[in-house]
Amino acid sequence: MSVFSDPHMFRRRAAGLCLIAAPLLYIVGVVVDPNLRQGGTDEIVGIYGRYPDQVSVSASLLHWSWVLMVPGIIGMVHLIRRRGVVLGHVAGGLALLGVVNFSALMLGDFFYSRLESALPPAQGAKLAEEALADPGARFAFQIPGFLGLLGLFLLGLALAYAGRAPWWAPFAMLAGIFGTPAFPIGTVVGGLLYLAGSGVIGLRMLRMSDAEWAGEEPPHLAVAGASTGNRAATR
Repeated sequence: MSVFSDPHMFRRRAAGLCLIAAPLLYIVGVVVDPNLRQGGTDEIVGIYGRYPDQVSVSASLLHWSWVLMVPGIIGMVHLIRRRGVVLGHVAGGLALLGVVNFSALMLGDFFYSRLESALPPAQGAKLAEEALADPGARFAFQIPGFLGLLGLFLLGLALAYAGRAPWWAPFAMLAGIFGTPAFPIGTVVGGLLYLAGSGVIGLRMLRMSDAEWAGEEPPHLAVAGASTGNRAATR
């Protein structure tokens, strides 16, 4: 049976790979952002208008970093079965809404870039800021986005409570997401934290058996089978 026709293998691998790929794209997207190295200087005004191609690459990578979290989040919720189920469902729903909204917010970078290049930089930046300060943008996109990060953190805790992730993973993910844009130390440390927290969950998904993914095999049996060198039953 091919990977694409096997529902357990395909979904398990897709979720695991997305949890590894998402932080990588996020890190690269942040590094490419022309605003990263300015450190709050006056040069920040109009910088998106000066580097439209760089902004396009950065915003696109950041968009896909949030999109790829969707299969990963669904996979995380899927693994919470016996303990923390209610928390997992609520937190997973919040997390999904959040990453979708953050993905949509990446369009703002394109508007900043075009407005700052078509108008005087300060005027273009002000117009873009006014658009994003609109109550609709704030309550429909920005606030749900940050609530989604809270949901992602709680989902990681629920996953750890269910015995499917190390306790430090959700802390590393949240610290990494917020820390990576703080160049240069935060970019390095935060990027590594995000990759470690999300990546360890993704690797666990990739390494587990299809039977464990499907709930047909308790986690402790899979570990025991691996330690004795015996292949765990997949059906």
